[in-house]
Amino acid sequence: MEIIAKILVGLVAVEHLYILYMEMFAWETLGRKTFKGALPDSLFSPTKGLAANQGLYNGFLSAGLIWTFFISDKLWAFNISVFFLSCVITAGLYGALTASKKIFFSQALPAIIALAFVLLSR
Repeated sequence: MEIIAKILVGLVAVEHLYILYMEMFAWETLGRKTFKGALPDSLFSPTKGLAANQGLYNGFLSAGLIWTFFISDKLWAFNISVFFLSCVITAGLYGALTASKKIFFSQALPAIIALAFVLLSR
């Protein structure tokens, strides 16, 4: 169970590294493809700074999850995992309510599943 939990935490971390990359460095290319139809093409250039800021926050979420792999104290690693997965879930739920319901399935649900396995592995 612990190995599955770590794999799932790692996958959520990698997903948020990808989001960091897309929003900070590829907003006008990859971001445009990802959000095709959700935003008019004319908004990608003017919102580049806003997207980069969002990407930075996703990077912090990812960094927190990656950090858990380097913590030798199991209780501390567990607590940090729960905290950062809860942050991802909260952001995903907010995004699903305010921006697109797809965000629940792409961001919140993977973190919910990972959190369930983290809690079960304790």
